[in-house]
Amino acid sequence: MKFNPAENIQDLQYFGEFGGVNPSISDSSTYTFLSAKTMFDTFEGNADGCYLYSRHSTPSNLYLGEALAAMEGSETANVTASGMGAITSVLLQLCSSGDHIISSRTIYGGTYAFLKNFTPKFGIATSFIDITNLDVVEASITENTKVLYCEAVSNPLLEVADIKGLSALAKKYNLKLVVDNSFSPLSISPAKLGADVVCHSLTKFINGSSDTVGGVVCGTKEFINALRNVNDGASMLLGVTMDSLRAASILKNMRTLHIRIKQHSKNAIFLADKFEADGLKTVYPGLKSHPSNSLYKQMMNVEYGFGGMLTIDVGSLQKANELMELMQQRNLGYLAVSLGFYKTLFSAPGSSTSSEIPEKEQKEMGLSDGLIRFSIGLDNNIERTYKMMKKCMEDVNVL
Repeated sequence: MKFNPAENIQDLQYFGEFGGVNPSISDSSTYTFLSAKTMFDTFEGNADGCYLYSRHSTPSNLYLGEALAAMEGSETANVTASGMGAITSVLLQLCSSGDHIISSRTIYGGTYAFLKNFTPKFGIATSFIDITNLDVVEASITENTKVLYCEAVSNPLLEVADIKGLSALAKKYNLKLVVDNSFSPLSISPAKLGADVVCHSLTKFINGSSDTVGGVVCGTKEFINALRNVNDGASMLLGVTMDSLRAASILKNMRTLHIRIKQHSKNAIFLADKFEADGLKTVYPGLKSHPSNSLYKQMMNVEYGFGGMLTIDVGSLQKANELMELMQQRNLGYLAVSLGFYKTLFSAPGSSTSSEIPEKEQKEMGLSDGLIRFSIGLDNNIERTYKMMKKCMEDVNVL
């Protein structure tokens, strides 16, 4: 049977403690026991279904983790307080002093800063490369390499990783392939394409309402148990625990994810086609002009489209700022970072979400001052939105 992430989510059934259609929220930081031995067994991980302390786990977090594992097709999952909490705990779990990571050069600025500036304190080195070139990837592997790290669709340049090709290299050299799938939930299923670990910032499309920060690690039971280990588990010891109330909120929003992703994708491909036809330098994986359009088609779950992220380049930061300010003034979206909101969000990543990357490296990877990153919203009448956006572009002399 063909893998369908949305149907996997819908096949899960949870009832609340008193028969509610939503599972009850575990609003406790600590849990009581009828016997001291059960407490000891729970602390040692030998009492299934018992809870000790909410930094270890909670029923609410496990419900959400099960839904996310079903979505990604992994054995299980561990939710965290943020996307960075997920990424950092994974990489610190997999790597020790003297180890080496190969990372895409175009990744979220926070992840770049962690790998460039923070992990070297622990003797972990990273090579930032063009992850789309498998020959370059293979040539970068050393005897100390432990992890291949990439984003399925990169932030902000929208490069597309060949996950099957990277998985083959990972298996050949006994590495772990870690994929951040925040830009393409439902559209791409990295675990089904060979990724060992899949991370998300739940803050973005999966939650979808820009009111919650969260993350998740999807992987094997063995790896997730290692993350939670009380003696040397990175998630456990770094304390990246998600709050139960937030977990319950995100779980409810996941039920509409398939509807939202389809609308995000529908609106984004419409605008990308129009912007490109107007002569704007437009990047969107669904365009034939995108260098990885055919690769994306080979990997994608077709009914969910190419996602809600696109970029245009208007030539300069001044023009980008003028256009974004005018679009916000005319209520076409918000000048804000993040993504996945019902309203379109836009930002100039070179001076915001990718500002941790030095200017020289930004230029080397093709990140220009005039690049605007759009997270396309759920507009009901996208043709009307386009006409209004085009008028803004004409008014600031972008078109």
